Amino acid sequence: MKYAIIVKPGTSQEKIVESGDHELTVYLRAKPHDGEANTALIKLLAKYFDVPKTAIKITHGHKSRTKTIEI
Repeated sequence: MKYAIIVKPGTSQEKIVESGDHELTVYLRAKPHDGEANTALIKLLAKYFDVPKTAIKITHGHKSRTKTIEI
């Protein structure tokens, strides 16, 4: 299953907001430095979807705030 993700790093809280069908906006505390935000994103999505972290892959947008993930 693929999802379009908009990441908002450096916020005061971590949360996931559904913005449409297979679209999510994710707010992260982690800064986009040395992949910290991507690691935090995968961890938060794994908890949200109740799957292991290894089941989530960023397929597009590794260095962008707009990403595509596959579960």
